[in-house]
Amino acid sequence: MEKPTLPKGTRDFGPAQMAKRQFIFNTIRTVFQNYGFQPLETPAMENLTTLTGKYGEEGDQLLFRVLDSGEYFEKFKKEHDAELDLRIINTKDFLFDALSKFNDNFIKSSNIDPLKKDDPETISNSLNEFLYSPYFDSLVNVIRPKERELIIEFIKDYLPTIAKSLSLIYLRSNLTSYRAKENEIDVSYLFKLTRDDFNKWVIPILKAISLRYIDSQYLRSRTTEKGLRYDLTVPFARYVVMNRGEITFPFKRYQIQPVWRADRPQKGRYREFYQCDADVVGTDSLICEAEIILMIKEVFKGLGITDYTIKINHRAILSGLAEISEAKGNESSLFIAIDKLDKIGEEKVKEELRSRGFADESLTKVFNILNFKGNTSEKIQFISQQFEKSEAGKKGISDLTQVLELLKDYNATEEHVEFDIALARGLSYYTGCIFEVKINNVAIGSVSGGGRYDNLTGGFGLPNVSGVGFSFGVDRLYDAMEELKLFPQEAQISSKVLIAHFDLESKKYGLGVLQQLRVHGIASEIYPDGVKIQKQLDYANKKLIPFVIIIGSEEVKSGLLAFKNMKTGEQQKVSVGEIINLIKY
Repeated sequence: MEKPTLPKGTRDFGPAQMAKRQFIFNTIRTVFQNYGFQPLETPAMENLTTLTGKYGEEGDQLLFRVLDSGEYFEKFKKEHDAELDLRIINTKDFLFDALSKFNDNFIKSSNIDPLKKDDPETISNSLNEFLYSPYFDSLVNVIRPKERELIIEFIKDYLPTIAKSLSLIYLRSNLTSYRAKENEIDVSYLFKLTRDDFNKWVIPILKAISLRYIDSQYLRSRTTEKGLRYDLTVPFARYVVMNRGEITFPFKRYQIQPVWRADRPQKGRYREFYQCDADVVGTDSLICEAEIILMIKEVFKGLGITDYTIKINHRAILSGLAEISEAKGNESSLFIAIDKLDKIGEEKVKEELRSRGFADESLTKVFNILNFKGNTSEKIQFISQQFEKSEAGKKGISDLTQVLELLKDYNATEEHVEFDIALARGLSYYTGCIFEVKINNVAIGSVSGGGRYDNLTGGFGLPNVSGVGFSFGVDRLYDAMEELKLFPQEAQISSKVLIAHFDLESKKYGLGVLQQLRVHGIASEIYPDGVKIQKQLDYANKKLIPFVIIIGSEEVKSGLLAFKNMKTGEQQKVSVGEIINLIKY
């Protein structure tokens, strides 16, 4: 019997865990809807052409690729064999000539005992002599590069084996004749390579080993056309382009769905996890950035999270930093390295940048800016002086200042907001303000992030459409709230009322009561079996059901039901209508 397991980086969620997760989902969903965002869903799988090239080199490496299904490999084998047949047709004359020449040189070597021509060292020496001969160079130079690589590798790796096999075959089949003429010096007729022998022995070997020369990129292109979505933003951009005639711009959507990344599983990092995205496309107004900050604050208030930091930066500020460090044209390397500061530290980042061609003088300028300490106002003043000659840097500072001014117009403060010059965000499609949110004093990475992207839809045929958005990572939020013990008990309640009963008559009466409660929107259930009342009460306690209605023969006659508060232990006799009012109001 097979022991049940889960793929690494994935998890099951039982009812108690799902109740907590639903609390997070509902809190986020309510805030998104209050800000005018509409729900959207996209498929779990996207075409690889949709996903690749949008996340940077490291992101592309973490994509889960989906193998084509059905009889694909049979089809692939037929296609490969047909293609190989064509390549063999184009090169078999070369192969035949090369093998014939090698055999001729090999067997005519007068200093080699014919009976030792299958000796590995002998064959290896003859092969090296042949591969570096003018004759071999003249043959190779007329072969097309694609076939040339295949044939050269084939000859280097397999010609000794073929030559040895052919030699043994000829030698054994002609051994009687050989012995009859053992005094003759010329035995080449025993080893002469014919076309029939070539087709019979060499071609099948070439076909059998040809898969070795198919590189992984070629193999992926022929076996995978789809991938699991890496995030929700790129599929959203694809959706916008495909449905641009039906949606109203600016288009505000939210999306709550799982994504997949082939990352190394660890605490707070999973291969399957949920994201809750909110994006706006079709406007470059910085009101959107200000409202992202407001939404993050409202969600955290609803979740009971009070100690957190919303880090904000601007890609143009990083571009200004690249100009100062004379890294123009190598900006992505700088951004990717800076994004790792929290994970690997300053010295490791410097090492990585040096390996990518950054001089120590440039690194000194960069880290003098990155390590500047002060409040937001002081940081803006400091880098404004550094970016006097950088138009990109000035643009970034201007946008960032306007976002902070807009917060004041909303009567909101900069509490929890921190301008972080070192914030880079790894995804390559960001072009404007970028965000990252960290819950303080927990062993979890960022729980939210996002930014502006000016041309993500351009890759799908709709250029110059600006968008901005952010995402909550539900699984990290869950882990952080568990660590901080922030989930309210109410979040774990599935039913508000349990109907307990003494006998069959009271159970039947309880069904009518149950229906009245549900009509008024009160989540309720009845204990299905006829067991002792204490067992029914224990069931309510284990499921955290806050109220129990206990029905016996007396309650059936009077219509006044025993209504028990499971938290306080208080119990009273009231009608169904009064119970409904007590619970709802």
